[in-house]
Amino acid sequence: MTTIEKFVDVNVPVRTAYNQWTQFESFPEFMEGVDRVVQVDDTKTHWVTSIGGVTREFDAQIIAQHPDELVAWNTTGGPPHGGVVTFQPIDQAVTRVALAMQYEAGTFTEKAGTALGLVDNRIAGDLKRFKEFIERRGRETGGWRGEVGMTPPPVRPMPDQPAETDPVLGDMPGVAPENYRGQS
Repeated sequence: MTTIEKFVDVNVPVRTAYNQWTQFESFPEFMEGVDRVVQVDDTKTHWVTSIGGVTREFDAQIIAQHPDELVAWNTTGGPPHGGVVTFQPIDQAVTRVALAMQYEAGTFTEKAGTALGLVDNRIAGDLKRFKEFIERRGRETGGWRGEVGMTPPPVRPMPDQPAETDPVLGDMPGVAPENYRGQS
């Protein structure tokens, strides 16, 4: 996995910068190679990208979102990547927008682009274009102020495993699962 960390200071209040970032369908206006983003529901987006002559479609899941603080995501299909964008007020009129992203370069072309710093430069350019976009407008096109908390995935029994079997320790005949770890 490759990690990229970039930031840009935008001359708008934190609320304005955050609200605009939650308008995923506007991303093609400032993100190079992003053809379309569709907001499927509060936590799912569908993306169409064209990069290096290759068009891809994938879904992304918002895994954490806290107003004026952060938006974090992971892809649920397509090229594996995820990351977080944070919003830090520098003062009342300036906000630092910081992006940390991990991705897996799959094809030879993607690996070459990573090695040459093309992806790094593209993300820096996207942040610069976001800055120009929001500063030119002076206000957001909309905003979503909902919370998405990070929740652990549900525990599911292993296939073909009786419900009374501990998923870590296995079956211990005659011992109830709640007593496996010395509990009475």
